[in-house]
Amino acid sequence: MTLDYAILGLLSWQPFSGYDLKKVFEESPVYYWSGNNNQIYRTLLDLHRDGLVTKEVIPQENLPARKVYRSTPQGEALLRQWVLTIPELPQRKHAFLLQLGWADRLSPTELDALLEQYQEEMQALAVIARARSTNNPHQPSRTTREALLWQAIGTNWVLFYENEVSWAHDLRTQLQSLETANTGT
Repeated sequence: MTLDYAILGLLSWQPFSGYDLKKVFEESPVYYWSGNNNQIYRTLLDLHRDGLVTKEVIPQENLPARKVYRSTPQGEALLRQWVLTIPELPQRKHAFLLQLGWADRLSPTELDALLEQYQEEMQALAVIARARSTNNPHQPSRTTREALLWQAIGTNWVLFYENEVSWAHDLRTQLQSLETANTGT
C-alpha cells in the first residue's frame, strides 16, 4: 500500500489528525500497514509541503496542539489520477508457503501442528475481518456506490482468510490420509 495515497484518500473523506490516522490504520481491515507512527507524520509533512493537504493547528488545554489535516483540490486531483492508474497486482509473497516448501523435514505430528496453528490464525483473522467489515466507522459511505465498494473490500478480506482456512484444512486432511496409507492403519 502506498501510504501517501491511503492518507490522501482518508483526508478526501474527512479531516484527520496524525493520531486519528494511526487509529484508522490499526482498526481497519482495509488499510493494512506495518510501518511506524513517524512514517504517518513524515508523510503528512510531505503532503503539506507539496500543497496536497492543509494543516489546521487547534490548541488544546493541557495537551499539545492538535494538527488536523484536510485534502486540497490538488490532493484530490492527485488521488483521482492515482485511482485511474492500472491496478497494481497483489504481491505474490507468502512466507508461509515458502516455509511449507521445506516442511517435509518435520514429523507428521509437527507438520500437522504447524498447519493447525496457521489454520487457527487465519480463522481468527477471518472473524476479525468479518466484524470489522460489518461495523467499521472508517468506511466512507457518502453514496450508495461508495458504501458498496467499501463493503466489497471488506468481503474480499474475509474471503481471503476463509480461503486460507479451507486450504489448510484440506491440506491437513490430505496429509493425514497420506500418512494413514503409508503406515497401513
